Amino acid sequence: MSTIDPSVKEQLAGYRQSIDNIDAALLHMLAERFRCTQAVGVLKARYDLPPADPAREEYQIERLRRLAKDAHLDPDFAEKFLNFIIREVIRHHEAIAADYDSTTEQTA
Repeated sequence: MSTIDPSVKEQLAGYRQSIDNIDAALLHMLAERFRCTQAVGVLKARYDLPPADPAREEYQIERLRRLAKDAHLDPDFAEKFLNFIIREVIRHHEAIAADYDSTTEQTA
């Protein structure tokens, strides 16, 4: 195995530090997004709205595909990523609704 030039190792370490910083920022942004979607889930449960909103989901997917294309990111990847998030949000909304229903039944 060849020895890696120290300047290459330094450059690689710099890129990796940037990637680590971006990953941390992404996680914080996702946490904030899920905090907001949890609040939406409570509102939907309170007013007996369905956990999923197919029209909104379709709009968001189209919007994110356009944004991805403009950002030179693969729109298919962006759609897959958003679909994963949407599925998780719906799962949370279903759990919130079930919990809300059981709490409502206990107090009735």
